[in-house]
Amino acid sequence: MSEDLKIDPYGFREYDARWVYEKDINQLGITNLGKGLGSQIIEHTKKNNPRVIVGHDYRSYSEEIKTALKKGLISTGCLIEDIGLSLSPMVYFAQFNLNADAVAMVTASHNENGWTGVKMGIRKGLTHAPEEMKELKDITLNEKFLEGNGKEKLIKNFKEIYKKDLINKNKISKKIKAVVACGNGTAGIFAPDILRGIGCEVIELDCNLDWTFPKYNPNPEDLKMLHEISKAVKQNNADIGFGFDGDGDRVGVIDDKGKEIFSDKIGLLIARNLSKKHKNSKFIVDVKSTGIYKNDEILNINQCETIYWKTGHSHIKRKVHNEKALAGFEKSGHFFFNQPLGYGYDDGINSAIQVCHLLNNQNKKISEIMNEIPKTFQSPTMAPYCKDEEKYKVVAEAVKEIERLKKEKIKIDDQEISEVLTVNGIRFSFQDGSWGLIRASSNKPSLVIVTESLTSDERKKKIFDFIDDLLQKTGKIGEYDQKI
Repeated sequence: MSEDLKIDPYGFREYDARWVYEKDINQLGITNLGKGLGSQIIEHTKKNNPRVIVGHDYRSYSEEIKTALKKGLISTGCLIEDIGLSLSPMVYFAQFNLNADAVAMVTASHNENGWTGVKMGIRKGLTHAPEEMKELKDITLNEKFLEGNGKEKLIKNFKEIYKKDLINKNKISKKIKAVVACGNGTAGIFAPDILRGIGCEVIELDCNLDWTFPKYNPNPEDLKMLHEISKAVKQNNADIGFGFDGDGDRVGVIDDKGKEIFSDKIGLLIARNLSKKHKNSKFIVDVKSTGIYKNDEILNINQCETIYWKTGHSHIKRKVHNEKALAGFEKSGHFFFNQPLGYGYDDGINSAIQVCHLLNNQNKKISEIMNEIPKTFQSPTMAPYCKDEEKYKVVAEAVKEIERLKKEKIKIDDQEISEVLTVNGIRFSFQDGSWGLIRASSNKPSLVIVTESLTSDERKKKIFDFIDDLLQKTGKIGEYDQKI
């Protein structure tokens, strides 16, 4: 490696790549990433000049990063089709629409300013999973680059093709009044137009593009963003509020009373709605999701199965694909719709559209529909700081300890642990359906903690206290981003 090249190995995450720009990676590092990715695409597609769709999000430095990335891709022989300012799902859609070989989207999604990254994929509708990321890391850091002659062309106005595709398939007959919040992120030039196009009355909130994110990060799990949407829903007497993340692959939902509905519950409503027409379907949910899918009466009547799987858009996407599931739902707001509803990838706007269909099909408000599912007491997703090099060890220790408590039938808040799921960190459940989760974050130096009780707020808190106590004893965790 040359001296002035900077590329921190920790930036290669489980299913995408993220760095703080110039601190952890510089332009030369990004170009090498492009060379690594180009070499990987050529190896996998067995083509000397594969066609790669490239797009970028609206951050002050995203375009210069994209330029450096393209330079690397072109040097290996890739033919770049640059669709310009994009959402991640628009790049995924372009791979189908233009029948390309691979995608590379420059985005750090909802991470704070200063962060950058790339979401990439070779197989249509799927993004890199851990094995591909490992391979990419090896090619890039060891400079096992192929050489070739690539070139690039600009695809003009592709965003209109993407917008029309979603609008034309999804017209609704009911006038739904929706607050659309984009946190000044890239979704601002997409979501309002598309939702208006299908027939909604749209109230825009922070939809003008501003890469300083002056009010809050565009992150639908951020309580600040959710409170702003809630206020706007109440002020405008709206039917629903939608909040989109920085690259438009996630959505958060606020009901007509201004109350946040966690995405896993929205997923359950959509699954119920779909199960009537698509009996015997499978749904995939991540380990952070509510426990009530398991025994849901409507899903059971329609003979649908729910599988709990690893958190992370790439993991759920692949599971949806491999299981031929109808849809997948992630607690963080990534929803995946397979044919006939979508191409299997996560698109926050398509997710919002599915919620609009739900309202269009029923003569009820979203808060009334919500009342039909069992009430549970859920914590937000909480992330205590934990170093990248320590987080997996901390989780492994917690798994051991919780498995010991289960084996020895030791009670937590008067209940024994009845079930342990370790596909991703540890999710431990009790007889009353309550559960807690501890896992390592895939894209930040932190852990992820979620708890849910089917009986009371206090019980939810007791499970959190147990987890927090367990982790504090390690001496390896720092501040939480938010706490109950």
